[in-house]
Amino acid sequence: MSTEAIAVEKPKRNYNVLFGLTLLALLVLLWIVLSVATPSFASGNNIANLLRQGSMIAIMAVGQTFVIITGGIDLSVGAVVGFATVVVAMMINAGFPIWLAILATLLVGVAIGMFHGFGIVKMGLPPFIITLATLTSLRGIGLLMTNGNSINIKSDTFTAFSRSSFVGIPNLFWMVILVGVPAYIFLHHSRWGRYLFSVGSNAEASRLSGVNVQRTIYMAYTLSGLCAAFVGVLLAARIGIGNPTQAEGWELQAIASSVIGGTSLFGAVGSVHGPLLGAFILATINNGANLLNVNSFWQRIITGALIIIIVYFDGLRRRGK
Repeated sequence: MSTEAIAVEKPKRNYNVLFGLTLLALLVLLWIVLSVATPSFASGNNIANLLRQGSMIAIMAVGQTFVIITGGIDLSVGAVVGFATVVVAMMINAGFPIWLAILATLLVGVAIGMFHGFGIVKMGLPPFIITLATLTSLRGIGLLMTNGNSINIKSDTFTAFSRSSFVGIPNLFWMVILVGVPAYIFLHHSRWGRYLFSVGSNAEASRLSGVNVQRTIYMAYTLSGLCAAFVGVLLAARIGIGNPTQAEGWELQAIASSVIGGTSLFGAVGSVHGPLLGAFILATINNGANLLNVNSFWQRIITGALIIIIVYFDGLRRRGK
């Protein structure tokens, strides 16, 4: 790990903790205000629906965070989700065991992520370009595979999971914990996580310090693709269909959640808990606005304003080092 990365590691960790507590306080405040403003917000059904709404974006945001920490971006995650719904639906309907269909779909996500790494590392393409190209291509490939139609999943066992709960908590939220805990350990308590921060801080200094920069970039995009494919499986289970046009715009929500969660678009700053909280803050805003009959356009304006404010203060923090 580079000397520069080691020097700033502790301040970054303190910043992440403080920012995470601020986000948690904001989320609690939003829940209190909305519970007072509309009694239906605090109902059991609405809270369960809110958790389901935020869970899939939260998982995508975690994968996106790995990429952004390295100083990159992954615009393809929404398309990967849609494509994954098609893959898992076709395999289940073809008679493959559910576990095999899920595993194959996750491997497709891994392959897409490795392709992005190859394009960036070996072909020298900017992350924005290679992932934008994949976004467009995957939508087209999925439409060709389905002939532009949706695929109804013929498995009640598969679809029942996403609609069920465990100890009163939706299964989809448990999937956030399933992803979040190992992601936290990986990013904050392993050398591979430190490598991500190091590359985002100074790729050349990291290389001179012995970090395999190319492998680290491969790893970041592979994890992003894996998370997106996993969300595709969960989405297919929730809606019961495979459709390549699903999850349009979700890549922007994932990026927004990551940024609102304190991940710096300049790289080298981020956490796992921040994007998770950011995703549920956005879900809460959208859910509350719907209950209050607020025009959906305002939801986008609020999200955009939050991003501008947080990126602005991140810039101030960087200049104040």
